[in-house]
Amino acid sequence: MNVRIIRNQQIPDLNKVEKCHRSPNLGPSILFFSGGNALKQVSKYLIHYTHNSIHLITPFDSGGSSAVLRKAFNMIAVGDIRNRLMALADQLISGNPEVYNLFAYRFPTDADKQVLILTLNQMIAGEEELISHIKGPMQSLICNHLRFFYNAMPPDFDLRGANIGNLILVGGYLNNNCDIEPALFLFERLVEVRGIVKPIVKANLHLISHLQDGEIIVGQHNLTGKTCKSISSPVDKIFLSKSITDIEPETVEIENNIKNLISKADLIVYPMGSFFSSLLVNLLPVGVSQAIAKQDCLKVFIPNTYTDPEQYNLSFRDIISKLLYTLNPDCEFCNSQLLSFIIVDTKNVQYPYEIDLHYVQSLGIGVVDTILVTQTSHPGIDPESLINVILSLAN
Repeated sequence: MNVRIIRNQQIPDLNKVEKCHRSPNLGPSILFFSGGNALKQVSKYLIHYTHNSIHLITPFDSGGSSAVLRKAFNMIAVGDIRNRLMALADQLISGNPEVYNLFAYRFPTDADKQVLILTLNQMIAGEEELISHIKGPMQSLICNHLRFFYNAMPPDFDLRGANIGNLILVGGYLNNNCDIEPALFLFERLVEVRGIVKPIVKANLHLISHLQDGEIIVGQHNLTGKTCKSISSPVDKIFLSKSITDIEPETVEIENNIKNLISKADLIVYPMGSFFSSLLVNLLPVGVSQAIAKQDCLKVFIPNTYTDPEQYNLSFRDIISKLLYTLNPDCEFCNSQLLSFIIVDTKNVQYPYEIDLHYVQSLGIGVVDTILVTQTSHPGIDPESLINVILSLAN
C-alpha cells in the first residue's frame, strides 16, 4: 500500500512563510480548536506571521481559581481565554507591558484574606503600584471592571490565588448583563490582541468522562492528571453536563458567530495538548462538525509528541478513531471532509505510541512528515517549526 506523505523537502514552504512575516496583517486565518497552555508559545510566535488567527477555546475548566469564579458567578471559565488573549497580545505597543503585567498578576495563595481585600480596593482606587503605572482612560476602564467585580463578590469569596486578568474579565461580564463578548472586546483592545479568541460556547457546562472500567470522572480538572491522580483506565466517551452533581448529557449548539469564524478559516488545526479536555470537548457542540465539513480548506491534526495522561493506554489508531468519531458520530461526512492530514515528525520523535501511517492512508487521510521537534524543544514541538508548517498549508 502506498502512503501519501508530504516530506520536509516540500514542507515548509519558506517563501510563503517569509511573505507572511513581511505582512502579518494580511496573514492567513488559521483556526485552532484548543484550550490550556499547549499553544501558548506557538501563539506568541504566530503574531509575527499573521494577525488573523482564530482560537476557539474550551470554557469548561473546573479547577483552581476558575472553579471559584464559576461557582460564585455561575459562568463559563475565563482562565484559558485570558491566557490565549495574553499570548496573542502585542507587547511592543506603548503601554502594553504595564497592562500585560497587571493582567498576568496572581494574588499569593498564602496571603491574608483581609490584606488581599485591601489590595483589591487599592487597585480599584488606582493607587496600587501595578495599576498606577497604567495611565488615562485605560486605567479608568480597568478600575471600573474591578469595581463591578468587587461589588458582586460574595462575602465568603476567597481571593487567594486569583488572577487579576480573570477578575477584570468577570467584572466586564457583570458590567454587561452577564455577556462575555463585550468584556472580551475590551480586553482585546487593551492589550492589542493580534487574533480572535472566543469560547466555543457561552453555556455554563461541565466535562464528564466515562472510563472503560466504568469509573465516571466529573470535571475537566479531574481528567488532566495535572492537579490530581492520573486516570488508570482509558477514556471511553465524554459529554457535557449542566451540573457536576446531576450528570445528565446536555446538548448545546454553537452560535452563528462561531459558525462564521469557522467559515473564514484558511486552515483548521486540531492541535496537540490535553486530548479530551482541550481538543475533543471543543468539538462536541452541535454545529461544529457541520461547519468544519462545509469549509473548503485543509484540516490537520497534530498528535502529541510526549505522553498525555488523558491518552492513557490508547494506541495511535484509538486516538485517530476517537477524533473522527467525535467529529462524525453519525457518519454524516467523509473522513476527508473533516481531516486532511496528520502532521508528524518520525525522524526526530519517539512517539509514546506507534505511528501507523498505513492506517491513516486507509482512512483517506494524508501525512505531513516534517521537522517539528528540535534539540532545544525536545520532547515538545518547536513553535517556529510548527508555524512554518501550518503557514505553508494554509490556503
